[in-house]
Amino acid sequence: MTTLTTDNLIIDIPGRAPGSPLNLEVQPGQVWGVLGPNGVGKTTLLHTLAGLRAPHRGEVLLDGRALGSLKRKSVSQQLGLVFQDRQDGFPATVLETALIGRHPWLSSWQMETGEDIAIAERALQALDVGHLRDRLVSTLSGGERQRVAIATLMTQAPDIWLLDEPSNHLDLHHQVAVMRLLSGQAEAGRAVFMCLHDLNLAARWCDHLLLMYPSGEACWGPAREMLVPSALESLYNQTLVTVEVDGAPVFVPVRS
Repeated sequence: MTTLTTDNLIIDIPGRAPGSPLNLEVQPGQVWGVLGPNGVGKTTLLHTLAGLRAPHRGEVLLDGRALGSLKRKSVSQQLGLVFQDRQDGFPATVLETALIGRHPWLSSWQMETGEDIAIAERALQALDVGHLRDRLVSTLSGGERQRVAIATLMTQAPDIWLLDEPSNHLDLHHQVAVMRLLSGQAEAGRAVFMCLHDLNLAARWCDHLLLMYPSGEACWGPAREMLVPSALESLYNQTLVTVEVDGAPVFVPVRS
């Protein structure tokens, strides 16, 4: 399994001064959550880690090798990304969309095999969208599209899962189901690194957290060390009340 490392990484956010350098090590078996208010650069960070944006400074490494020195096909076999927003470039069914995840594992002009199709169908079943396999993606609800996107990443089967708001558009049942699935991927030896707006999902499911502040500062570490009310209140400029449910903290915003 692959380790993702950042070496003095500073992301490039237009119109903003450079923030703190990030020296992260995302190891197999870990579930990372990235928390912070709108506009701090969470999505930009994910895109930089995926090699879709150049950093302002520093670099991203996969198993000690600079991301920029690797061929894209090799990167795609090790690392995958679920975007926050998606555009339907052309008409495609749910199954055809999930099969895009197999492209990094195919040679040029190679067609998907029966095993590739079986992998995609298992992923669709795992995300509770198997019954939609023949539907056009353009006809799906936002939550169904989100689950298809995660199923496509599951079909890709990279070592490192990058996800931008994976619970976006999902009802409560499917939020829990997706978080459970991501936790299971980590237990299987993969690394999960995701941006979240739901502080309580992060507290329940993440073992490591990265807090990104509007000032450009950042701090990171084990979740139990990051889930400090004063730090979170400063992060969101919001007073919180903390209670414990089933052994995990739950954060409730104060109304006034």
